[in-house]
Amino acid sequence: SYLDRVSRRGSRYLYFIVEELEKANLPLEIALLPIVESGFDPFGYSHGRASGPWQFIPSTGRMYGLDQDWWYDGRRDIVSSTRAAIAYLTRLNRMFKGDWLHALAAYNSGEGTVSRAIRRNKKAGKATDFWSLDLPKETRAYVPKLLALGKLFKNPEKYNYQLRTMANEPYFEIVNIGGQIDLAQAADMAGISIDEVYLLNPGFNQWATSPTGPHRLLMPVAKAKTFRSKLVSIPTDERVTWVRYTVESGDNLALIAKHHNTTVNVLQDVNKMSSTLIRVGQQLMIPVAGSKIESYTLSSHQRLLAKQNRSPSQNRIKINYVVKSGDSFWKISQKYKTTSKQLARWNNMGLKDPLFAGQKLVVWLKGEKRVNRTGRSVTKKIIYTIRSGDSLAKVAGKFRVKIADIKKWNPKVTGQKYVQPGDRLTLLINVVAG
Repeated sequence: SYLDRVSRRGSRYLYFIVEELEKANLPLEIALLPIVESGFDPFGYSHGRASGPWQFIPSTGRMYGLDQDWWYDGRRDIVSSTRAAIAYLTRLNRMFKGDWLHALAAYNSGEGTVSRAIRRNKKAGKATDFWSLDLPKETRAYVPKLLALGKLFKNPEKYNYQLRTMANEPYFEIVNIGGQIDLAQAADMAGISIDEVYLLNPGFNQWATSPTGPHRLLMPVAKAKTFRSKLVSIPTDERVTWVRYTVESGDNLALIAKHHNTTVNVLQDVNKMSSTLIRVGQQLMIPVAGSKIESYTLSSHQRLLAKQNRSPSQNRIKINYVVKSGDSFWKISQKYKTTSKQLARWNNMGLKDPLFAGQKLVVWLKGEKRVNRTGRSVTKKIIYTIRSGDSLAKVAGKFRVKIADIKKWNPKVTGQKYVQPGDRLTLLINVVAG
């Protein structure tokens, strides 16, 4: 069941969350809030740009000390985000004079929304308890969900529900690592899978921890001692693989960064560069993954690729789209007859996330189905290589498709004035299934 899956995910984190709530003297039912927020998915990301188990939006996250950059997103860090959520909820509870239902509603929809609803009711002479307020539909369902979960977990027998057994002991220890480390190397040292490292340390976006911290890793209790003992035997400068790169004619920092799966900012930081200017013969030190980049399956990039390659339903055809200057979710979605929300979801993004020229998106087009006397027609994707003498009109006629559709399926190629021999076109053609 859904609750079983959620409980399994949450079993890594629940003991720690309960401990932190006890320290802060907050109701222990709040430990169930990540079920409502994210289903205990540490990589959960909403269309409103909320991220992590506690679903902080970027601005609120920064307000509570959750750093967010290329290397690291504190909103997904189990330790940091839990402490930030507790600090935020404590503040909301004080703001609403100890009324936890108001505080929880404000956590979901914002303190301004709840405060205005209270003021409106006061002005109209109405009651101001949570149940009497005119709040967004999502918030009106949000608080009852948490209350229902609290009742279910307190008395499962009453509701004929069997709770998943969870050990009443810590799942992980916090290990101080003193600096940056490759996550594949950390997994090998601890004797666990790299996926387990990411699930315990989901705040790290890339193949390594952040060079600026936090310099800690959560490790399963049973593996922490082994990890610590191996860690001390490896010098700090050997915990990340570095390559020395000599700048060649035609190079620029953006090209070098792309080739090495990193960013211009990272290259500038590690090489102490105040500008992006480079010269031929200059040597740059570049941190690189010690294992194949595909093996870091829960890194930000690999999770995005997995999401983009997952068909949302049957009879969908994937189109790769490269963002152009001036593009927006709305503009692209109109071109492909879909919605902005759907386009963002296919690419694991929020509607307010910025798009930049050169960014790669996927679009899942609906394949057409027609029925005739000989059988059912199905859509087949083929790759056609342009030959000498070909034109879009010729290709369209040969495969009985429209030129406009060829352009829609191949935004990069048909952005050129003419198609050239050797160009490859994606075509969606109807073939008869007997």
